[in-house]
Amino acid sequence: MSRLEDNTINRDHSDPEDMMLEIMDLLKDTVTPVPDVGKYYTFVYNAKTPNVQYDQHPLIACTDIFGWGFRGINFHWQSSRNYTWEELSGQLYVVNYDELDDLLSIPYAKFITK
Repeated sequence: MSRLEDNTINRDHSDPEDMMLEIMDLLKDTVTPVPDVGKYYTFVYNAKTPNVQYDQHPLIACTDIFGWGFRGINFHWQSSRNYTWEELSGQLYVVNYDELDDLLSIPYAKFITK
């Protein structure tokens, strides 16, 4: 059973920040500092590269792990993106496969250009 099933995030919040805080609260028992290839995650990310647009609240399928960070398919972008360890703002939240549709129905992506 999905921890996000029957959530009211869309009804209760319109701001992506508030939505992400609610999501993190619902997934707080799943935090991990390092992702595993083949698993799904959401997290807060603050890119430092200038003139780059990024998703501050990515939802990803992890595809590769490196010394500098990791790569994943970002479901909000629908493309592969790189994430460095130093630009993570805290832990990664594990998302179960049966929770993907629930998270994809919540407009919590936050696209930022530095």
